[in-house]
Amino acid sequence: MNANSSLISIGTFDLKLNHLLIIGILSLSFSVSFLLRSQPADFGFELNEFDPFFNYRATQYIVDNGIGAYYEWNDSLSWYPHGRDVSSNSQIMLHLTAATTYWIFGGGMDLYDFTILFPVIFSSLSAIVIFALVRVIGGTTAGLFSAMLFAVSIPLIIRSPLGWFKSEPLGLFFSLLFVYLLLSGINSKNKKIAFIKLVGSGIFTIFSISAWGGNQFFIIPIGILFLTLPFLRTDHKFIMWAIPVYTVTTILISFMFERVNISGLWGISLIFSTLFLVSCIFIQNKSSKNKIRNGLLFLLAILVITSVALILNSEFSFLPSASHRYLNAVNPFLTTTDPLVDSVSEHATTTLAQSFLFHSVLMIFSGIGIWLIIKNVQTKNSNFINNDMLSFSLILGLVGVYISSTFVRLEVFASITVIILASLGLTALIKEFFKNNSQSKKSVHKLLQLPFVTGIIILLIIPMIYPAGSEPSSISHMPPTILNGGSSFTIATNDWLDALDWMKNNTPKDAVVASWWDYGYWIQTMGERASLADNATVSTEIIQNIAKMLLSNPDTAWNTLNEMQADYILVFVAGEKLNVTTDESFYTLRGGGDESKKQWFMRIAGHDTAKYLHSDGSSGTDYFWNETLLAKMFPFSVAGYLNPNNPNQQSQTYVPGMLAIYQKDIKFTSDGNGPLRLVYASSSFTEEKIGPMLGVFIYEVNKDYKPIP
Repeated sequence: MNANSSLISIGTFDLKLNHLLIIGILSLSFSVSFLLRSQPADFGFELNEFDPFFNYRATQYIVDNGIGAYYEWNDSLSWYPHGRDVSSNSQIMLHLTAATTYWIFGGGMDLYDFTILFPVIFSSLSAIVIFALVRVIGGTTAGLFSAMLFAVSIPLIIRSPLGWFKSEPLGLFFSLLFVYLLLSGINSKNKKIAFIKLVGSGIFTIFSISAWGGNQFFIIPIGILFLTLPFLRTDHKFIMWAIPVYTVTTILISFMFERVNISGLWGISLIFSTLFLVSCIFIQNKSSKNKIRNGLLFLLAILVITSVALILNSEFSFLPSASHRYLNAVNPFLTTTDPLVDSVSEHATTTLAQSFLFHSVLMIFSGIGIWLIIKNVQTKNSNFINNDMLSFSLILGLVGVYISSTFVRLEVFASITVIILASLGLTALIKEFFKNNSQSKKSVHKLLQLPFVTGIIILLIIPMIYPAGSEPSSISHMPPTILNGGSSFTIATNDWLDALDWMKNNTPKDAVVASWWDYGYWIQTMGERASLADNATVSTEIIQNIAKMLLSNPDTAWNTLNEMQADYILVFVAGEKLNVTTDESFYTLRGGGDESKKQWFMRIAGHDTAKYLHSDGSSGTDYFWNETLLAKMFPFSVAGYLNPNNPNQQSQTYVPGMLAIYQKDIKFTSDGNGPLRLVYASSSFTEEKIGPMLGVFIYEVNKDYKPIP
């Protein structure tokens, strides 16, 4: 029985063996994707990271109050006392999709649990969508490769584990879907079906951008593709109306979402490239000869005018500008110009080592694939990829690699582009090896077939098992952030959950809590209290004021806290209790809490770090420990310094290369008369167990305190 043998006939449809193979591979891809992304459940069934807690609360608001109320919602727990107009600066489509799917498929499940599973399901479904997309570009074999590679891609797993109820899982699902519908539409032979697909693509384009603003990335290669279509396609009458249908639909749907503004760079790019396509085809049709040359001259003129306009705009700013984060994504030279953006770990610049870890052997197959595809196109031997699809794949690859070089978060784009190119490369390599050869070479090819296939399989398996600790199964086996506080320790504790539960049950319902913005969403969602700042970072000024307050002396900070109407202030310290044979407890503090973020507080506040930190950039100076509120909120003081390579070498003062050792020292006690009173300390601090310590400390602002004049 061959792959095309019919198994079952249903009307005009014949179920064949190759259909079962496709279904089997896609089912396997979905299952592997689901299992890898579900590993955090070993530590606890919780939402992961920070943003998912707000997204859960926003979804809960829709479920409880309806969609209409959501659009009118001003969140009073966020950015107190100003609040937050949720629909104008949130991922609306994420919340609407989650609420709608919960109404349909929830089946009585708790919404919190539903949102924990939500990203895993949509990420696994994306493996099927990318199959459809790559199948349009390079055929079924390439599509199947892409589904399998998507399931095990490290950058994609990192951004879509269990509980990762953030933008990327749903956003990438919608973006892959809209690109598939667009490419399928412009390649369709049936005009009615093409029209439906192009309209659907326009709808899902806006859905994807609303779910995650980063999906504007896909507009860049699509816009460039539109610029090339007049030169790559001969069916000008078709693309003359097909591309405008897509663009017009996209623009019309964008008016339904406040945050998706066509005056942004994505809208301008899409409109510009569509107008060029129509104008270029018009010029070519009016040209009696040298049509391609005239079109290229027109393109050159447009590019020159655009370049001049951008140069002038940098001086006079007459065109709308994107936020710093989006500008940073397309201009790596901005990376260190905004400390608030740079302080976010996912905005770190991708290193060369990370790139090789993320993409490994797929880089090789991508390069081979590009070479073979272009070679076959040049020799007119390509029978599985058209010039326009080849052009789009190469454009997507170049843009994806460039964009991802700025932020490690954007490696998801590089991963998708490398997966597509590697899938095409593997397909081209297999076709090249198994293509019909002369009779004299067939026997040699038969002998080499098994080693060839074995070699390909080994190369694809290596990244799954090596290097140890960096394979997909290990990278995805991490605790949800709320169970380790985002610290460097791979542990799961209830320190944060217990602290937030205490806050909910032991503070007034109208209490306002100050903290670093990292913890704002946790305070609002799990603690059910208002916070001064949160992870939306909508006000740089407020975050700067909090940083300045934390680095002020206690009296000045007390005045600032009262001006901000804060009733409580929270600080998080991550460290490790040392196993020493003395009556006193000693700790190291460098675990990823506020003790490790303080240098960012200083930079965001605009302070000179040399005043607060020693030459190692992390150990606090005497000024930091004696004069700042932040240091006095840490219930520790410096006991001395020791050489980590030779513990017998110790010093009472800072020596470069030595490690600071701390002992407990609560400065603001619960019954004191100072500006703050410690009202809660988490269990890993009070129980004094050897090993990691996640200290969550909640202080009450003493309203009766009288600052010294």
